[in-house]
Amino acid sequence: MTHPLSLAFLTTFEVGPAEAVRIAAAAGYQMVGLRILPAAPGAEPDYPLLTDDRLLAEVRGALADTGIRVGDVEIIRLKPENDWDLFARFCARCEALEARHVLVAGDDADLGRLTDSFARFCALAAPHGLTADLEFMPWTAVPDLTAALRIVEAAGRPNGGVLVDALHYDRSATTPAQIAALPRHRVNYVQLCDGAVPYDPSDEGLIRVARGERLFPGQGGIDLIGLARAIPEGVTVSVEVPHRALAGKVDALGRAAMAHAATMAILRAAGRA
Repeated sequence: MTHPLSLAFLTTFEVGPAEAVRIAAAAGYQMVGLRILPAAPGAEPDYPLLTDDRLLAEVRGALADTGIRVGDVEIIRLKPENDWDLFARFCARCEALEARHVLVAGDDADLGRLTDSFARFCALAAPHGLTADLEFMPWTAVPDLTAALRIVEAAGRPNGGVLVDALHYDRSATTPAQIAALPRHRVNYVQLCDGAVPYDPSDEGLIRVARGERLFPGQGGIDLIGLARAIPEGVTVSVEVPHRALAGKVDALGRAAMAHAATMAILRAAGRA
């Protein structure tokens, strides 16, 4: 079974959401990832998709014109204190975009409280037809797959999932066997990219690469074929390759097309395309 491909927000971070939709269509993707809430202050351009109804209408028009669907929306950060009214508006906006999945990051060292917050967000997202997908990242309170799955299972919500990012999979020493053992209903989509090996293991180094120095699949040292064979058949693959140096030389459409071709090559090599 083939995997639908989604163009992740960070791959073409410099373009607005309507343009990202059109680029996804032109480059051969079936879906697009959008960002409604920022990952970090000033990290990327901030598009007011949460509050600007005219922008929302423009994006919806681009989706209708191209047939592209919204795969995932970013980003919910669960902290010791959370703005649940903001999260409710976020989920309503996601529903207006007919989105499927929400990327969730765990930024609370109190894992009991984080689990409660995750369960609460899942309950908030469910009436909007959304899954809540907890991404493990080595520098966060949820550093690896084991920690993420423990929280998701303890939360006990049917729309809760674990998000596997190829870069974090490699940097957290997660194995293909662990990925293959994940309950199917806990994997709604995965993120694919490559990364240099060896690498700087400091938090600063990991964050720098994750946000701007990823490589196209097949260009680095991550076992992407092993990962591709371990993920559930037919699951959506979000292609997340922020490459800021290349962005100064190749436009967003060109990079999206390169990322698509590189990802398809990996999936074919893994017998998944």
